[in-house]
Amino acid sequence: MSQSSAYVGRVAPTPTGYMHLGHACTFLEAQRRARLVKGRLLLRIEDLDQSRCKPEFVSALEEDLAWAGLEWELPVVKQSERISYFQEILLRLKADGFVFPCSCSRKDVAEAIRAPHESGGELIYPGTCREKELAFASAEDLFTINWRFRVPDGKRIQFKDGRLGDQSFLAGEDFGDFLVWRKDGFPSYELAVVADDVAQGVTEIVRGEDLLLSTARQLLLYEALGAKVPAFFHCPLILDTDGKRLAKRAGSKGLRELRTSGVTPADLISLGRSSLAG
Repeated sequence: MSQSSAYVGRVAPTPTGYMHLGHACTFLEAQRRARLVKGRLLLRIEDLDQSRCKPEFVSALEEDLAWAGLEWELPVVKQSERISYFQEILLRLKADGFVFPCSCSRKDVAEAIRAPHESGGELIYPGTCREKELAFASAEDLFTINWRFRVPDGKRIQFKDGRLGDQSFLAGEDFGDFLVWRKDGFPSYELAVVADDVAQGVTEIVRGEDLLLSTARQLLLYEALGAKVPAFFHCPLILDTDGKRLAKRAGSKGLRELRTSGVTPADLISLGRSSLAG
């Protein structure tokens, strides 16, 4: 990592529950790397999952981040307030032929003949709607259907991770045509995160190593948008006592519970290291 004040990092929590130790360790690593080069650190709230993102979790995560020792620049960006921007990005990808509308449900994909499973239990899209043409009664209707990125089958996606070194994925085999827009009117994670990282001028992305495959997908979006690709640093996942990664849905102990039990911010990194060692 070069010594440059032009460095822009970000932490991007999703307010679908209370923050746990894994989040804190990743975000503290992002801050450490930004401070190493006297760079900037931004906070972005990725609140696009309307069914699970709650206002109380937003206020709680800012409180938890501050308690953990995170400092960030203002203003804080909320993705839910940027839908028109994401729509513009989708229209741009559509105009350049990188995406196509898709009427397939997840069940349709699962039942499709020869639809193989990619690593992680997800399905590789079999290309059912790739060549279909759908008519839209109005411009607004365009945003009420799923859209997928047209993956260049057989293309080797390579990048060098700041921690894990050289990474390589094969489009069409390791992943297929992926969602960039959902029929509920919101962008997918892949589109939203790339669009915002480009808009915010992020130069390095620090996140968990469970998102390595997402990075391969996102590199195709950077290329399609003609945008500069940031550096990537994927942190090790923090595991619980059963050797499973911490997750909100699994009820992993949150930062506020750790705080109540007497844990201090200074203890967080050592706790994370002990979890990794375990």
